[in-house]
Amino acid sequence: MMLLVWGLAAGVAVAAAAFPAVAVAGLGAKYGADEFEKLPSSLKLRPLAQLTEVYAADGETLITTFYDENRKYMPLRKIAPVMHDAIIAAEDQRFYEHHGVDLKGILRAMVANHQAGEVEQGASTLTMQYVRQALVYSARTPEEVRKASEDTAARKLREIRYAVQLEKELTKEEILERYLNIAYYGQRAYGIYAAAQVYFSKEPKDLTPEQAALLAGLVRAPSQYNPAANDKSGALERRNWVIDQMVSADMLDAQEARDLENRPIGLKLKTIPNDCVSTSKNDWGFFCDFLRNWWLSQKDFGETAAERENLLRRGGFKIVTSLDMKVQKSARKHVFDHQGKKSRFALGGVFIEPGTGRVKAMAVNRVYSNNNKNNLPHTDPAKRRAKVKSTYPNTAVPLLGGGDTPGFQAGSTMKWFTMLAALEKGTKLDHQFHSPGRYTTRFVTAPGPASCGGRWCPKNASPEMTGVRNMYSGFGMSVNTYFAQLVERVGPTAAVRMAERLGLTWAGSPKKCCSDAYYAKHSSGWGPFTIGVTDTTPLALANAYATAAAEGRYCKPTPIISITGRDGEPVKAPHKCKQAISKDVARAATDAARCPVGEKPQRGSCGGWGTATRVSGIVPGDVAGKTGTTDSNRAAWFVGYNRKLAGAAFLADPDYRLSTVPADGPRFPTSVVAFTLKDYAKDHKAKGFTAPSAKIAHGGSRASSPDRSSRKKPDDGGGNRGGGNRGGGDGDGGGGDNSGEPSEPARRDDTAFAPQ
Repeated sequence: MMLLVWGLAAGVAVAAAAFPAVAVAGLGAKYGADEFEKLPSSLKLRPLAQLTEVYAADGETLITTFYDENRKYMPLRKIAPVMHDAIIAAEDQRFYEHHGVDLKGILRAMVANHQAGEVEQGASTLTMQYVRQALVYSARTPEEVRKASEDTAARKLREIRYAVQLEKELTKEEILERYLNIAYYGQRAYGIYAAAQVYFSKEPKDLTPEQAALLAGLVRAPSQYNPAANDKSGALERRNWVIDQMVSADMLDAQEARDLENRPIGLKLKTIPNDCVSTSKNDWGFFCDFLRNWWLSQKDFGETAAERENLLRRGGFKIVTSLDMKVQKSARKHVFDHQGKKSRFALGGVFIEPGTGRVKAMAVNRVYSNNNKNNLPHTDPAKRRAKVKSTYPNTAVPLLGGGDTPGFQAGSTMKWFTMLAALEKGTKLDHQFHSPGRYTTRFVTAPGPASCGGRWCPKNASPEMTGVRNMYSGFGMSVNTYFAQLVERVGPTAAVRMAERLGLTWAGSPKKCCSDAYYAKHSSGWGPFTIGVTDTTPLALANAYATAAAEGRYCKPTPIISITGRDGEPVKAPHKCKQAISKDVARAATDAARCPVGEKPQRGSCGGWGTATRVSGIVPGDVAGKTGTTDSNRAAWFVGYNRKLAGAAFLADPDYRLSTVPADGPRFPTSVVAFTLKDYAKDHKAKGFTAPSAKIAHGGSRASSPDRSSRKKPDDGGGNRGGGNRGGGDGDGGGGDNSGEPSEPARRDDTAFAPQ
């Protein structure tokens, strides 16, 4: 059958090349030159799938790549000339002499195959081989693949017709370039760039003659001649055959060829990372995961998540991310200074550039990996008994944000949103409330430690917090009963909507009690929101506070600096920014946020102490921030910022939310943020904060609200988790500032907070 195919092919090729206007005698009317001319000649090809490369902010440090096919298109000028020679010598020595079909080669193959009684020699030119590979690559269905690769006269004729036309449309160099980039070289290496990287860990322009000969020899049968196999004899024999072909084509002299053939194969195998589990360094995996989830959420990149992922894996982009290697290294160091990767407690932080939303670092004491084989026993007693593995040290859970994990209760860092809402609604920084040890609110709650006759009645962490407080001292000392009264005044809905405006989202369904999303929708009675009973992530909190650092300008968190397409043209990266709050409100909140960290505000007084005063001694220049701990010290937080950088860090047990952090644990998030800010300040001096207006600071309302001032002072019972560390150090180091919050089980009770 194939002898007939080659006979038909030769006849038609000769006719088409020599006298296409006449029929070809002896082959039958069906295969005449006229019919040949009617065959389709225009190749309709899919663009080659190319890997997407992801770099750090320096544009040079490779984080990872994404691909379905490990391929990066290389222009011919970036491929060593010896590689051009090797592939031509191996596959088509008359490449520069024919016009797509090698008539001499076909006739020679016919004679050899006729004498052998079978197909021993092929006669496909390099152009025809490219056509075949391109047709198979562009096939959409199994039937199209079969038609593009079957051993029939029809397929051969189509290839010849396409090849003849292609040679009219493209230069020899363009055809050679396309061939080298579409060919498969084994070891999941598609195209010459991937082949040079996988086998020799080098660029195609740096290939030596013997390396080029090895790669050229693979194209015919990559599995048969695989040099990475245990038995390399086939690969060596094939390489030396190609070298001999290069001699016969006058590309190498005989002496040089002998020297090359005596050299060992000399592989330097390289694994090209794919996706986030194989990042160049595993501490970049969490940032990579944030990038991937960000990409999949962008409708500009496709109608569906599947389309967007397909584009990421096949689009051939160069993505320069916002990941700053210095900030990442600094944050990682300070994380591991306090918690090793085998600790049950996850300690991690996120750092964001105010005014741009660019995420500069994401560090946590975990290894980004899906392999939990060697993970330690689970910390949840029930799961431990069931032999369930823990999520440490290896996990792919997005603990820092940017994925589908809700995060952790954030404690008093959430007072930020009540303060911003109050300032926006006209409450002044110096607005005072008498703040007793315990305060009974109008908000209904289920029975529990924070319930007084069915009403939510939080208490403070320390008796020293009792007294007349304003926003400066209430925020600086983290006085629960001050903020309970402030949220009554402004309304929980305003605080919740403020949090949403600054990027916070809620877990669960808004239609089903009793998730965060449900309470956020029915927020009028959700007073405890102000002291942090909802879950959030370091990514969300860092960006919410960064909005104040940027004087009210909110930008959605982004992992992107630039995206370049396969054509070298920039691709617009979706990025949304807005003036979320006024400059004056942002400046006022920042002025109050100087109190927790031991800074002197510009318009008021902190009342003597704060919960993290050591921060001002660590971070040079102006700094602001807030501590947060949850009920029973199950999580500890710190958020801090200056004009250049904002960071949020947490400490918690992701596997068992009822775990209590170590006694000194609340200091750890503070240290991670403070020392990372300090390191960043060495190269990035931040401007000082701008003072808020006198109007927003002092509005003449210095007394408590009338309906509250006449109330009998509730019992001042103090906190049950330690004092506030008056005068220095971390107030959260003494055990937290949210005593009296409902515990996790109470919050999930379907009667916990009845909508008002």
